Amino acid sequence: MRSMTGRVLDLFCGTGGAGMGYHLAGFEVVGVDIADQPRYPFAFHQGDAVEFVREHGRDFDLIHASPPCQASCTLTAGTNRGRVYPQLIPLVRRALREVGRPYVIENVAGAPIRKDVRLCGEMFSLAVIRHRFFELGGVNVPEPMHRHHRGRVAGMRHGRWHQGPYFAVYGEGGGKGSVEQWQQAMGITWTSVRKEIAEAIPPAYTRYIGSHLHAALTGDQTARSLLDREPAA
Repeated sequence: MRSMTGRVLDLFCGTGGAGMGYHLAGFEVVGVDIADQPRYPFAFHQGDAVEFVREHGRDFDLIHASPPCQASCTLTAGTNRGRVYPQLIPLVRRALREVGRPYVIENVAGAPIRKDVRLCGEMFSLAVIRHRFFELGGVNVPEPMHRHHRGRVAGMRHGRWHQGPYFAVYGEGGGKGSVEQWQQAMGITWTSVRKEIAEAIPPAYTRYIGSHLHAALTGDQTARSLLDREPAA
């Protein structure tokens, strides 16, 4: 029986940054990841995300996907140059459109997704910048104004320490902040594992998206359909 609150399928869920945001917006959340996620705070299924959505996606009101971003991130073009990472986004998009449920695909700036919404930590008064982009299918969410950054990301750059109001939540180099500072900056308190925090998105992002979708998907169904829009290449 479908939940009256609406159900979100959280694909490539990781430790649950996106899932927590949807939970705070009022959804019931179920996560799927190929790797075990013992600290994921909601119902969890270990397995292939594309296979799972094709088998069970129609049981959900909204599907969120955060495919691995290594193939598209700037770190791959620099520090990790020469490494080969799979580009899963086209495969994931095809599966989502086959299922026909409203969907959200989240990824980094260089990813081959339609940039319907860009979110930044400064929009939510967080101590991270962490720009992320969202392709929307079957739903519509307004993009908030991109507020001016208050300064630099704190840390070492070319042997020099820079002060700033933001933390660099990635890697393990010097000046990256403590685990507690990362948790507070991201709004992720249920895990203390740096790698898990670094690979997540702040729950504030999907709480914002989810708050706009919840009434439309579970109540008056007023969301404007975007499924017929041409997807990114």
